[in-house]
Amino acid sequence: MTAAAIAIDGGDLPLGGGLLALVRPALLAMAPGGVVALRSSSPGVRQDLPSWCRAERHEYLGCEADPDGRDRHLIRRGPFGVPRAIPDADDADPHTGFAPRGSLVEPGGPAYPVTLTHRDLALAPETRQLYDQAVAAQWDARELAWDCVRPLPPALERALGQVMTFLAENELSALYVPSKFVARLHPAFAETAMFLATQLMDESRHIDVFLRRAGQTRGVSSVTTSRSLLALLQLEDFTEAAFLLSVLGEGTFLDLLRFVEVHAPDEVTADLARRTRADEARHVHFGIAHVRHVLSVDPAAGGRLESAVRRRAAALHGIDGVPAPIQDALIILAAGGDEPGRVARGHEAFQQLLVDMHEGRLKRLEHAGFSPAQAHVLSELHTPNFM
Repeated sequence: MTAAAIAIDGGDLPLGGGLLALVRPALLAMAPGGVVALRSSSPGVRQDLPSWCRAERHEYLGCEADPDGRDRHLIRRGPFGVPRAIPDADDADPHTGFAPRGSLVEPGGPAYPVTLTHRDLALAPETRQLYDQAVAAQWDARELAWDCVRPLPPALERALGQVMTFLAENELSALYVPSKFVARLHPAFAETAMFLATQLMDESRHIDVFLRRAGQTRGVSSVTTSRSLLALLQLEDFTEAAFLLSVLGEGTFLDLLRFVEVHAPDEVTADLARRTRADEARHVHFGIAHVRHVLSVDPAAGGRLESAVRRRAAALHGIDGVPAPIQDALIILAAGGDEPGRVARGHEAFQQLLVDMHEGRLKRLEHAGFSPAQAHVLSELHTPNFM
């Protein structure tokens, strides 16, 4: 709003017949004190325009005749109700509501109940790119070859049902936890909310395919899993949630999904593990990018994140290992059945999975900005429930 004077031609439009659609934008384009010169051949404007200016708190400067006999009305832009541009600033104003970044906002609006109003805590630099990738990578559960699924030997069927149940249960937490933060994000940082929306769509699709593959063979939900996932749901800090869920939890699930893909009893199971792993890798990338950015601007955040991990570990005190139902199921899945000789190989594969998970966590933690020593401590403290 920098113009000092603007001239517009209103023709014979009356004030209530469309003329204001020309006058208001002209005034809006000006700073307070700027003057709009309105040419008009409508006699009624002489009476209506001064009244409108008083009501809108602009100054009507009068009317004079142009050489062609038409009226020339002069209006000075008033000082009140001046819309302001939303600045591209680090701190966002809750009073701008849902106005998109870069738009003009009238003063006097209500404050919105958003808490993530600082850029460094709400918007990592890579977020828009990750959102674009997520949109391009969406897939449909109907694309899987469900018609090719055949009954498995009973022990393997039970094991697969248990693994799929466990995956779905954990993915439900990955659906609910991010959803609680969407409404807390200031719309100035909408890219993060938009990415989280793609994550919610991904998790919904994962829950669908996992339960569809389990069929009627549902497994056990352990107390260990329930306690672990409740600790995630109770998080109120966005960065802590991104760290515990996406970097540690979903990061560990990348190795679990690869394990399922490698030992899948059929191509449908391998395909769904491969597809969901690609989605989860994007969620992990988001978590790492967010944590890395926060640590780069606030090194003390590392201590707070370690404290969050320790609090969660304390909440799970007394739980020493992977829940027995999922441990047994993964061994049988890797064995391809319940013959003793094959089970021994399945047990070895499961033990290697735990090693791979630990090594993977170390790499992701260091990539997020933690020292090797910090990464080792955090990985050792991570929940035995994997997520």
